Amino acid sequence: MIVDYHMHLRAPRVHGLEPLEHSLEAVERFVERARERGVDEIAFTEHVYYFEQTREIWTVPYQANRATRDLEMYCDVLVEAKRRGLPVKLGLEVDYVDDAQQRLAELLKPYPVDLLLGSVHFIDGLAVDLAPGAWDVLSVEEVWRLYVSCVCALARSGTVDVLAHPDLAKIFGSRPAPTVLAALHTELAEAAAGADLAVEVSSAGLRKQVREIYPDQGLLQACHERGVPITTASDAHEAHLVGEDLGAAVEHARAAGYDVVAVFDGRLRTLQPMG
Repeated sequence: MIVDYHMHLRAPRVHGLEPLEHSLEAVERFVERARERGVDEIAFTEHVYYFEQTREIWTVPYQANRATRDLEMYCDVLVEAKRRGLPVKLGLEVDYVDDAQQRLAELLKPYPVDLLLGSVHFIDGLAVDLAPGAWDVLSVEEVWRLYVSCVCALARSGTVDVLAHPDLAKIFGSRPAPTVLAALHTELAEAAAGADLAVEVSSAGLRKQVREIYPDQGLLQACHERGVPITTASDAHEAHLVGEDLGAAVEHARAAGYDVVAVFDGRLRTLQPMG
C-alpha cells in the first residue's frame, strides 16, 4: 500500500501564487497524477486557517487573513469524490494554537474527516518555515527547543492523528548541537508514542532548502524503536507534485525499520503492508 496523506487542493500557480480550488475537477487532477505514480490512496489536508468557520481562533495575521473559505463546501466536495469511488480521504492540517487547541477541535468535530494532521508553523507568533521569522529573533537552539515543545504539546492535546513534517525546524538547514538534537528527537518520539499518534514521512523536504526528507533518520529510528506508526506524504500543493519522490520516502522509512504504513478512515487507524 502506497499512500500520499498530505496535500492541498490548489489550481496551478499563477504569478507565484497558489489559488485554492476546492472542486471535483481539481480532485480528479490530483487522483490522475496519483494513478500515474502508483499511489493507491491520497488524502487532502487543507490548512484549517483557510476556513471561515475557524476565524475566531487566529491571532497571527498570516492565518487570520486567510479564513475566508467554507469548510462545509470543502467537505462536501471530498465526500462526493469518495461516493464516486475515487481513492481519496478527507483530511485537514490542524495548526498548533496553544490554549485554543481544544476550542479548535470543537469547531472541527462536526465534520466527517478521515484524519487530522497536526503541524507547528509558528512559535510565539513567529514563523518557523518562513524567513526571517523566528530565526531573526532567537538562536538556533532556542528555535528548536520552542518548536519541539509546541509539537509535543500538540501531540499531548489529543486533537490530531498524525504529526506532519515533525522536524520542520530543519527547513533552512540549521540544527542545534548533536547532543541537543538527539535529546529533542527522543522527546518528540516519546510524545508521539505517548499520545498514540503516527508521524509523517514526507518527501516535501527534498524540495526545500534543507534537501532532506522529514524526519531525518535519527528521529525516525527513535519513533520506530517506540512503536510509532508512520504515514507517507508529498505535501503536494499542485497536482503535478502528487507522489513526487514518494519512493525515496518509502525507502527512507524502510531504512529505519518500517514495513507497514498507517491508513485512516473516519479517524480510525489500521496498518497495511508498505509498498
